[in-house]
Amino acid sequence: MNLASLAAHPSRSRGRRFTEPDSGPRGPRDAFQRDRDRIVHSGAFRRLRHKTQVFIAPDGDHFRVRLTHSIEVAQIGRTMARVLGLNEDLTEALSLAHDLGHPPFGHGGEEALQQSLADVGGFDHNAHTLRLVTALEGVYPEFDGLNLSWETLEGLAKHNGPVVSPSWALAEADSDFGLDLATWPGLEAQVAAIADDIAYDNHDIDDGLRSGILILDELLEVPIVARHWAAIGQRHPSLSTDRRQRALVRDMIGTMVGDVLDETRARVAAAGVTTIDDVRLAGRQLAGFSPAVGAEERELKRFLYARLYNSAALTPIRIEAQRIVADLAAAYRDGVAPLPPGWQRGEGEVARLRGIGDFIAGMTDRFAIAQHERLIGPVTLPDRF
Repeated sequence: MNLASLAAHPSRSRGRRFTEPDSGPRGPRDAFQRDRDRIVHSGAFRRLRHKTQVFIAPDGDHFRVRLTHSIEVAQIGRTMARVLGLNEDLTEALSLAHDLGHPPFGHGGEEALQQSLADVGGFDHNAHTLRLVTALEGVYPEFDGLNLSWETLEGLAKHNGPVVSPSWALAEADSDFGLDLATWPGLEAQVAAIADDIAYDNHDIDDGLRSGILILDELLEVPIVARHWAAIGQRHPSLSTDRRQRALVRDMIGTMVGDVLDETRARVAAAGVTTIDDVRLAGRQLAGFSPAVGAEERELKRFLYARLYNSAALTPIRIEAQRIVADLAAAYRDGVAPLPPGWQRGEGEVARLRGIGDFIAGMTDRFAIAQHERLIGPVTLPDRF
């Protein structure tokens, strides 16, 4: 792998919280490749198969879940990293792990868990990702967590930029293995973050159209969509609507990726950065959309929030999902349902309540539904969404 000077080099990693011997049957992998593989083999990664992306518990159909979304982010991020001469393995590790901390039912479930634990610091899925990989995963005999390299932890902690006021979970991870939260992360983390935006913008269009919640004629009022739709029609005038929709998603991803590559090169050149430390101290995001495409992408996001995420079809489902999470939190808090052994986090009430948060956050959609039906009462969710 021919890495650029401002890429993360595994041979120059700041290391791991717990030193590990190089001996043993580890295979020919460098530090970031091991990080990626530890993430892929983790229980938290497997649970993403049954966690909401947009639609709840979508067994039996083609809607995306957190797992498939994470794989798609990794594909886009890895492609951009390769073109820019960045470390593909680190980019892939960050892309695959970025959603590990999501509780059941997506952002709706997160809002409910945040409210249920507000008196003990609340809940944040980004911070919980760090908590998972540094403390909760328990598969190694020598340490808790996955003992990922510093660069991977840094990227997970601040892939959206510097963190001025970390939540309690992120502050704990930072105090244990300082992550320089006030600076920008390396370019691999920035690329993974923009790959996340590209993936969910376009794949949520695909799922929204497939579900029937998004109306194609309304979507075509969004300029970036209309432009690509027209271009596909000119190239393939007899293409069916269904295939044209698939081509739309592919072409828009390609346009956004190309724009990010051009803009990132221009920002790097203008900033005069030549090392990863220069990137961290640049004082601004270096990987991102150009002003023109960025404005179009924000307009697309506004459309998706109005017509998909906050649509009349999904709102009652989100409310029911939030009720499930809130009811479970209340039942465990009040002692109506005891936590399974091993979920008490140290001494005291704060530790007990945060252990409840850890347990609920680790649930899949279907496990949360089953627990609610067993402990509290029936759940009303449509099979389709």
